[in-house]
Amino acid sequence: MSDELLVLSNVESAYGPIRAIRGVSLKVRKGEIATVLGSNGAGKTTILKTISGIIDPRRGSIQFKGADITANDPAAIVRRGLLQVPEGREVFPLLSVHDNLLMGAYTRADRDGVARDIEQAFAYFPILRERQRQEAGLLSGGQQQMLAIARALVAAPEMILLDEPSLGLSPKLTREIFEIVVRINRERGTTILVVEQNANMALNVADYGYVLENGRIVMEDRCAVLREKDDVKEFYLGMKEAGVRGERRWKKKKTWR
Repeated sequence: MSDELLVLSNVESAYGPIRAIRGVSLKVRKGEIATVLGSNGAGKTTILKTISGIIDPRRGSIQFKGADITANDPAAIVRRGLLQVPEGREVFPLLSVHDNLLMGAYTRADRDGVARDIEQAFAYFPILRERQRQEAGLLSGGQQQMLAIARALVAAPEMILLDEPSLGLSPKLTREIFEIVVRINRERGTTILVVEQNANMALNVADYGYVLENGRIVMEDRCAVLREKDDVKEFYLGMKEAGVRGERRWKKKKTWR
């Protein structure tokens, strides 16, 4: 049996006459963290929106758990176990933190299971337990990102699509968010596809990576290999040869891998 959980084959999506992604093919294996890297406007978010049914592709196919989900209704895709955490958090600002988490469980009928998953979400993000009665709109940007990820966990998905989780966050908060993302992957077995402009962080937490330029995949490999490619170092990691040794020293300090 194949371990490929998500498969995109020659997918093309557009906004009117503008083709945003062109012939994109990628695979995400069950239990791994995969990443799509690219500059702003490269088409990263479009890939996630196409997978989750928000945008219908013009060409190509998308399979999840061996079933064709191309252009399926987004709610049906969530019920299959595939869920997106959107760019910019998009929490329900007037609802409490706890009620936001309950919104993540709208496809579930097992109250005891929902309660357990909320407790686990609080274990990952203790600040949310402290502020569970507070309106979500009053949380900081980092706390809202935590809430968005926690809300996704309450849906009990097999796979999460993360869209720019570091957007607008400090380096410290970015590190904290990604440490928890890795814990979720390791402890819950949740498969994760993350699109990120912070290539350095993404390559250090993911198993396999794709590089997207102008809507096309131009490079793919294990992240350990991508990190050593000169083009990736220069254009995505901002490294010249003189800075390579310092980057390697930083890698040795990682505590979550």
